Amino acid sequence: MQKLLLPLALAVLVLPPAYAENGVKAESTVKAESTKSGVARTRPVEPMGTLSLGAALDLAYSANPDIAVARREVQAVEGAILQAQTIPNPQVGTSIEDTKQETRTTTFQLSQPLELGGKRAARVTAARRGYDAAMLELQGKQAEVRAAVVSAFYDVVTAQERFRLAQATTELAKRATEIASKRVLAGKVSPVEETKARVAESGVRVELAQATSELQASRKRLGAMWGNAVPYFDLAENQLETLPSLPGVDELKQGLRQAPSLQRARMEVDRRQALARVELTRRVPDITVSLGVKRDEQLGRNQAIVGVSVPLPLFDRNQGNVLEALRRSDKARDELTATEVRLNSELGQAYDRLNASRMEVGLLRQEILPGAQSAYDATTKGYELGKFNFLEVLDAQRTFFQARSQYLRALAETHRSAAEIDRIVGVAFERPNMGTVHQEQQ
Repeated sequence: MQKLLLPLALAVLVLPPAYAENGVKAESTVKAESTKSGVARTRPVEPMGTLSLGAALDLAYSANPDIAVARREVQAVEGAILQAQTIPNPQVGTSIEDTKQETRTTTFQLSQPLELGGKRAARVTAARRGYDAAMLELQGKQAEVRAAVVSAFYDVVTAQERFRLAQATTELAKRATEIASKRVLAGKVSPVEETKARVAESGVRVELAQATSELQASRKRLGAMWGNAVPYFDLAENQLETLPSLPGVDELKQGLRQAPSLQRARMEVDRRQALARVELTRRVPDITVSLGVKRDEQLGRNQAIVGVSVPLPLFDRNQGNVLEALRRSDKARDELTATEVRLNSELGQAYDRLNASRMEVGLLRQEILPGAQSAYDATTKGYELGKFNFLEVLDAQRTFFQARSQYLRALAETHRSAAEIDRIVGVAFERPNMGTVHQEQQ
């Protein structure tokens, strides 16, 4: 009895270390890949002075919570691939018949399930398609964050310029009030002129307070991109008037084919088809091979046991899961079509906004702003010399302030539209001082 049980016991004892060795090797592989995908990375430090767009993008890529979530999903799917590659564990069992030793029958048995129908290969393929989908999801999230950072960065720059404009306008309003006060004391104008000047100065101060609040809010929105509720930087580098290029429509449509969200939708179709193949393979029943020994005390001898068991697929043929998987594949194809239509529509709208805002910036820069500036300067000097009344000065001041504000809004809209195209196409516009942006290494 002992001679027959010894090989069986050795087989049972030798198998687990092999599985454990594979597990340790796989675990070390996951750790190495996780490190490669960006878990152990040096986080950039937010500067205390001037913040460039490249530095802001570096901070967001390294510390943005949404990107971190996408990275974790990639690492989790690595575990799914590891699990899909494993084979079923063997089973060891024993049974004792009769309680009396003289008539007792003892059976030891080792069973190993064998997968048929290509189940393991189908599982691995589906898991790898899931990994590819997770990587594309990470790329899409990076494109979204990049567009959000660019938009938030130029919002800060715009808010800084509006704040400076409001400060300059406040100084001019104070100067106008002083001039009006001196002219009233000299008896040249009615005290009503001074009252109007002070009212106008109060209105400009309100605009300064609004600009201050807008600047603080935009700084916090930008800092939130890398999880900092209280930004450390003092200023965002001003490249507002350097406009992004306007690519051709054909070039954008060509780039749209490689957009992360569109690739993600295509990969989802492949993944769903792979999952459907997994469910189809499960219709093929697996077999279980058994090997053991039986000791009959009454007969006084040992008997070898070899067995094979096969389930009969009479009722459960996995038909429900197969139908569900096929329908979800159809759903993924419909979502791919919907994504193509949506991205084309969004790209067309963003391109039209970018084109219109660039034209508006050019018109304001070349014609409206110089005229408003010239009219305001001439009216202010004329008012000091007594040639104009204060209403004319106030009207020229309001016109200049509105033109300058409209110019800043047009610049901001240009950069926002370009950032939106960035997000859709997944390729960043060339902008000044973007620096070296450390994106996820694919």
